[in-house]
Amino acid sequence: MFADLAGLLRRFSELGAVRAFCKPLAENDNSKQQIYLGGNFDVVQMFPFENVEATSNGKDSTYKAKLNFAWIDADKTEQAAGAQLILYPQYPEVRLSGFLRGCKRAPNELLRPIPASQRRFNNGPDGRILFFGITRNGETLAYLAPAESSIAQEFRQRQAESAFSQESVFFNLPLQGRDSRIMLLERLSEIRKRGWQPSISLKKDGIIVPYKASNGGGYTLEALLGIIRNSISEPDFMGWEIKAYSKDRITLITPEPDGGMYGEDGVKAFVRKYGKPSGEDTLYFTGTHRADCRNEKTGLTLVVRGFNPSQKIIEDVGGAVELLTDKGRCEAAWSFAHLLIKWNKKHAHAAYIRYKGEKVAAPTYRYLSPALLGEGTDFNRYLAALCAGLVILDPGSKVMNASTEKSTVKARSQFRMSVRHLAELYQKFGPVEF
Repeated sequence: MFADLAGLLRRFSELGAVRAFCKPLAENDNSKQQIYLGGNFDVVQMFPFENVEATSNGKDSTYKAKLNFAWIDADKTEQAAGAQLILYPQYPEVRLSGFLRGCKRAPNELLRPIPASQRRFNNGPDGRILFFGITRNGETLAYLAPAESSIAQEFRQRQAESAFSQESVFFNLPLQGRDSRIMLLERLSEIRKRGWQPSISLKKDGIIVPYKASNGGGYTLEALLGIIRNSISEPDFMGWEIKAYSKDRITLITPEPDGGMYGEDGVKAFVRKYGKPSGEDTLYFTGTHRADCRNEKTGLTLVVRGFNPSQKIIEDVGGAVELLTDKGRCEAAWSFAHLLIKWNKKHAHAAYIRYKGEKVAAPTYRYLSPALLGEGTDFNRYLAALCAGLVILDPGSKVMNASTEKSTVKARSQFRMSVRHLAELYQKFGPVEF
């Protein structure tokens, strides 16, 4: 038991949490009816997971995402091996399930179902508060405060004073006593005031090294923020994904297809079939592919199968983004389950920072205010933007030394978007000076 909220947040920090939030529970949040986490898929962005399983069962079709979930107290933690998110696309809504299985130290009594005859709050908030801490290595930490506990009472009092920002059904809690948004803007302001910076990257051992290639704008900004290059696929800075840009079009995600001929035979076979010669013995697969528009260069059409763009809901959990031939044969496919993982990891909170670059003896960069901050997204927004042609597939895969036995391949499946359309992806989006 923790004496106050500060003590709980310190414990989260000790265990490696980089973000914390909580949900006031209602009477129907229990081990039988599961814990309701929101009426759309935006809450999925708040929990890290590695795999998504699609279960097709007519109207009861779902996605299930396993969590690395642990209950904590003041001195110990215990894993809940069965914890998972269940996404119901037909509503849509998300629930937390399996969070007590095999746990002796879990708050089992506090999460038992309450008989209808004994309910006092008409299924509304009953005073219990479920706290979450998210670690950089993808673990979800949890602590449940009883309704009468000092920590629950403190939260309710501070909530009434509007001390915490709300995101969907959750309230954000500042782990270091300060809001991560403010801390990010302060760091960006420091970087902006430094002016031109040499192109660098931060290695895994924490050593800063020069970066000579022409695409160093993003790596340099990350290094200045203390972000290790290619470290993990989670958000970069205290829960914020950092994206530096110098041109109108921004790369959102770069997932490789998991279906179609590409998924079965690999990128090299696909590029040999659909790529075009460019340069010395090199085949490139390039070209802008928009939904329902045939690309004359590749002869392929991008389609979004299983999503209803007018209602903005997934109608088929087995759906996918596909590249089809004129005869309707699928040559590359990105399943919704596969894309959901990629989108979840990066876009709950995103900061887009414009930069300018110069090259005299070596590349240098400077970073400009304002930042474009996006908060609150969900996968359905991404699919809707794809259907509207705002998000495009803009690949850059190639096979080098294509005519030789020692040919090599570089896979680059990019989904990109114009900066001016980014607001379509977020509940809250706009410029913020730093």
